[in-house]
Amino acid sequence: MSENVLQPVTEWELRSMVAALVDRRLPIEVAGAGTKRACGRPLSTAVAISTSRLRGITLYEPTELVMSARSGTTLSQVETELAARGQMLPFEPIDFGPILGQQADQQTIGGVFATNMSGSRRASAGSARDHILGMKAVNGRAEEFKSGGRVMKNVTGYDVARGLAGSWGTLAIFSEVTFKVLPLPDTVLTLAYSGLTGELAVELMSAAMGLPFEVTGTVHLSEALAGRLKTGGFNHAGKSLTFVRLENFTKSVRYRKERVKEALSAYGTPLELDLEPSIKLWGELRRLSVFPYGPTHIWRISTAPKNGAKLIAAIRRQMPIETMYDWSGGLIWVEVPATADAGAADIRRAVSNYGGHATLIRATENVRREVQVFQPLSPGFARITEGLKAAFDPLGLLNPGRMYASL
Repeated sequence: MSENVLQPVTEWELRSMVAALVDRRLPIEVAGAGTKRACGRPLSTAVAISTSRLRGITLYEPTELVMSARSGTTLSQVETELAARGQMLPFEPIDFGPILGQQADQQTIGGVFATNMSGSRRASAGSARDHILGMKAVNGRAEEFKSGGRVMKNVTGYDVARGLAGSWGTLAIFSEVTFKVLPLPDTVLTLAYSGLTGELAVELMSAAMGLPFEVTGTVHLSEALAGRLKTGGFNHAGKSLTFVRLENFTKSVRYRKERVKEALSAYGTPLELDLEPSIKLWGELRRLSVFPYGPTHIWRISTAPKNGAKLIAAIRRQMPIETMYDWSGGLIWVEVPATADAGAADIRRAVSNYGGHATLIRATENVRREVQVFQPLSPGFARITEGLKAAFDPLGLLNPGRMYASL
């Protein structure tokens, strides 16, 4: 982070700081706890604004399934408060901290929505963007504004809050977010299948998600990644592992488990993980712990599930890779060897042929400076993106170049 770090503790102080920097035309690095700073294109700014001191839960109505928190509130504090009332964030946010050399559980709730990174439950419950109800922020004009409210049907005109989710601090600095929560399940059970190829695993996961039995997560790990799991007891002996998660009331899970096993019997007999090992396993997957911090590069590729295995086969023909499939094959985390371009040319070519988006999540600063980190924009989307940047941050001061060199 820039050496000169400003840490506002109130919304008016945040606006005042931005106004002073706008007057001086000084580019601003926008950050929360800094856990994702090593993701995206490197910045060259003299000043950073960190929201890490804008902390605290400002509203929580468990009966209404709504919470508001200031943007610098840690995700761990939010989830601890929710768990105490038997509730959770339904989109299961991914924690990038460990794979980027940071501690786990340090990211902020503002950072969660600013990057729109969602975990395995996204396939059944929706993304972070789908659960944001409202927000308060300061844009690149040093204007305070708010969008949305405390209920889902609160929008007349443009849904600015959802539009800003995933903008990576390039359009505005969040000061507070309001979001929908859901009850925690009574129990969790995981079915673990071993030895499936990527193609068969995608077939199984897609079939599982298509069953009328409320499957809430499916993940497939290649052989090497399966061997890195800390959750034990699989006895897979160097084989791949494919997981299917069931949640909700205990009696319902027991019934649905048998129906799912019956429907997927062609793929073998699975090992069953009950509550505690299931929670540990999905916690590992959420923290991407199968990709320990190191020199390898990591890509996040989203595509149609039916094309996932073909896309990966095309990349594998060019370089050795390890893969973690999520969302029934619609999201693939790919570990590639450390090279000058992180395999960008081959990966972009495969994505172009099979459809989808690829984002370089982990690489050295030099690599992130030279290659396109985020998916290149089509001419139409580029015009829309440029228009949004001009509306929210006309001087281009907020996280300049973080996502695209020209923005």
